[in-house]
Amino acid sequence: MYLVVIAWLYVTLMMAAAEATASNGSLLGALVTFVLYGLLPMGIVVYLMGSPARRRAIKRREAEELEKAASQPAQDDVKEP
Repeated sequence: MYLVVIAWLYVTLMMAAAEATASNGSLLGALVTFVLYGLLPMGIVVYLMGSPARRRAIKRREAEELEKAASQPAQDDVKEP
């Protein structure tokens, strides 16, 4: 997955460089091109593609906490004089 992201960022970087060096291009246009065609879409793609891994990590963490809580004796039930 990351190979596609890196390749697309390279393509958009080259598009931005072409925009910046064109006779009627500008640095602002190059920046907007890179952000709107490269960084923003790839950030969304990486976030969406990473959600199953985040969900698995949350479930694993919750299971470990439940296991830890089940293995410890309950302190609330013991009354001290």
